[in-house]
Amino acid sequence: MLDFNSRSQAGLVINAAIDTALEQDNAAQAPRNYLGGSRLGHACERALQFEYLQAPKDEGAGFDGRLLRIFAIGHVLEDLAVAWLRGAGFQLFTRKGDQPEASQFGFSIVGGRIRGHVDGVIAGGPDIPGMAFPALWECKTMNAKAWRETASKGVAAAKPIYAAQIAIYQAYMDAAIPGVADNPALFTAINKDTAELHHELVPFNAELAQRMSDRAVRILRASDAGELLPRIAVAADHFECRFCPWAKRCWDQPA
Repeated sequence: MLDFNSRSQAGLVINAAIDTALEQDNAAQAPRNYLGGSRLGHACERALQFEYLQAPKDEGAGFDGRLLRIFAIGHVLEDLAVAWLRGAGFQLFTRKGDQPEASQFGFSIVGGRIRGHVDGVIAGGPDIPGMAFPALWECKTMNAKAWRETASKGVAAAKPIYAAQIAIYQAYMDAAIPGVADNPALFTAINKDTAELHHELVPFNAELAQRMSDRAVRILRASDAGELLPRIAVAADHFECRFCPWAKRCWDQPA
């Protein structure tokens, strides 16, 4: 019989092998060469600029195996949410066709330099007060603390980056799916710790969509001109900076 130390060491070796494989697979993925609509609500425009320009991240700031596992679990939970909503009678479509290779709903503008991919579009469903179709659907998974804050305050107050994503998606998807900007989007948040669900109808915020569109243009123009946009903070110990993968690169640059 294996003793505790042997069992523990075996587990560490297996975890290391899993994480190495995940990290190698992630490193082999082609880098994103566009400004993602899901990212436009990020607090710092300079960070978005570094991301768009594919600036190398600070040493040790990439996605490790644990984070990649968290992302993968989130994708699986979103797939479950799709099944749950369909089972509840919603005509929810996540791709443009029935085949597995069918593309996601999304938009591409400015020669493909700004793009977004939508979690889903709801074409019909149960009679829900305030809901009309077609409706954009966005789903996020969260830990219990973030989920409670979102359920209590609403997505716009608790998670402005998600609210910005919804607004910009409604704005640019309306040409392909007429009416999607007229009707509230359905935002679903899954509590990863308890499996609780929060559903929220989010009316189209045209002013927010315009601000995010203007921000995207500003980032592209500054990047083309070789200019750095302002930082969000005046000191490197700012909350956003402490968790930024380009913090050292940023603060080594002139203000």
